[in-house]
Amino acid sequence: MEKGQIAYKAHCLVLPFPCQGHINPMLQFSKVLAHKGVKVTLVTTRYIHKTMYGSASSCIALDLETISDGYDETGKGETSIDAYLESFWKVGSKTLAELLEKLSSSGSPVDCVIYDAFMTWPLDIARKFGIAGAVFFTQSCAVENIYYHIHEGLLKLPLADDQSRILLPGLPPLEPLDLPSFVYDFGSYPGFYQASVGQFSNVDKADWILFNTFYELEEQVVDWLAKFWPLRTVGPTIPSKYLDERLEDDKEYGVNLFKSDNDACIKWLNERPKGSVAYVSFGSFAELGVEQMEELARGLRRSKSNFLWVVRASEAAKVPEGFVEETLEKGLVVSWCPQMEVLAHEAVGCFVTHCGWNSTLEALSLGVPMLAMPQWTDQRTNAKFIMDVWKIGLTAPSDEKGLVRPEVVEHCISEIMEGERGKEMKINALKWKELAKKAVDEGGSSDKNIDEFISKLVQ
Repeated sequence: MEKGQIAYKAHCLVLPFPCQGHINPMLQFSKVLAHKGVKVTLVTTRYIHKTMYGSASSCIALDLETISDGYDETGKGETSIDAYLESFWKVGSKTLAELLEKLSSSGSPVDCVIYDAFMTWPLDIARKFGIAGAVFFTQSCAVENIYYHIHEGLLKLPLADDQSRILLPGLPPLEPLDLPSFVYDFGSYPGFYQASVGQFSNVDKADWILFNTFYELEEQVVDWLAKFWPLRTVGPTIPSKYLDERLEDDKEYGVNLFKSDNDACIKWLNERPKGSVAYVSFGSFAELGVEQMEELARGLRRSKSNFLWVVRASEAAKVPEGFVEETLEKGLVVSWCPQMEVLAHEAVGCFVTHCGWNSTLEALSLGVPMLAMPQWTDQRTNAKFIMDVWKIGLTAPSDEKGLVRPEVVEHCISEIMEGERGKEMKINALKWKELAKKAVDEGGSSDKNIDEFISKLVQ
């Protein structure tokens, strides 16, 4: 059937925050909606659209449109987050309104704007057009619960010097260092702090609140937040091949802001024994200091395990001189790789990660134990859950300088790959893998929530 002949149930415009860690989960959710008969228009900024590798519509027909953030030619570059968010709000509001007008007059009006929680203004624009609004959170319920309590004045900052335990409904007891970095290190990155807490400024006006998580993973906090929000868990939003396999040929997100050498990574892994490789990646945004990069390199060199280390081009100068050549027999250093494919590979036995939420969900969905080396933002909270709640990994302890030393890297990888605790982590990881698959499969908790969302759109 030709695309123009399809009778769609509804039309959703999906607007992620323009960075890879936010685009991918919302793109994946868009594919699921399209698979279920919803027309989806995915909207990125003009600059991001120009610099994407791959096609967002590679698996399922999505319409692609752009709006402006005020940085169409150059990208935001070194612009501060405050200045960028201000520009995106002013220019984005105007160009989003123009796009909604255009779609309306083209005979395909939008029924719902699904927007990234990091931006609150799309809801105001949707309301002006009489359109429903659904806010999409790309971080965990646990983390957002903490930010919500701060927004409501229920968790006072800065934390008191003698405050050793933080008790919040739906969460296990937390220590200050288990909180997001903007919270325990109050005053750091004020722009990101304002954006994170500011997500809740108009959340009560949204028609739906969608979370990229699944009910079984965060049951207690979901139950608590759902008492006063129309909250629905719709994740994990990762390519279908690795979970329910209901979307044909859906094995990658389809958008990459980094060039990847897929063949070299997979060929190298194919030559390694099962469970012998530590995969090391700190995502698309985190930056390790020079000293920490050196210590990590020394730890990988000391480790008995093989390693595949992703070092983005912008970070490459921090790798110690001669390291790549000296470790050729057991290691491969690449600038980017197909993370889902790597995590799914039987040679990978451990994931050394910064614990960004996407990476955490991907490893969990593929049953890979983790060595957590959180850097900032929500990552310490995710690490707490990885180690103490879901019991699928270790958090690498740091010294008084905040550095994870080589002997710690070596010991933790060995413990996960070969130790008694590692065996338990592998069992738990496989349990969560099955629960993630069940949640998105037909009749699962996330699948039912998505069906309910669609059914309300078409009423």
